[in-house]
Amino acid sequence: MIRHETENGSVNVSTGVYTEIVGTAATNCFGVKGMAARSVKDGVYHLLRKESVAKGVHVEFHEDNTISIDLHIIVDNGVNLNAVGASIISEVRYVVTQCTGTEVRAVNVYIDSMAIG
Repeated sequence: MIRHETENGSVNVSTGVYTEIVGTAATNCFGVKGMAARSVKDGVYHLLRKESVAKGVHVEFHEDNTISIDLHIIVDNGVNLNAVGASIISEVRYVVTQCTGTEVRAVNVYIDSMAIG
């Protein structure tokens, strides 16, 4: 959780808020099929439903009130992986900063699978 102090008081932003914002921003990028989650049973990555976008996101808080974000995604077949990754990083940084005022130290995108069809 990060606390932002203003002249009117303070605002606490929880991990759940960050994961929802990040998951939504990432899934709205071109070429992203959705967020990925690894099954404990069989070790296979599965596409998450729109309601579960936060499960493919891990947020780490730092002492200097910045955050680092890890995203696990599934992409569409035939997309340029470098372009998709760069687009996600840019979009996530922008949206998180605009919505919460928190500086993003790092965004790590892990492409776990590619959706065929």
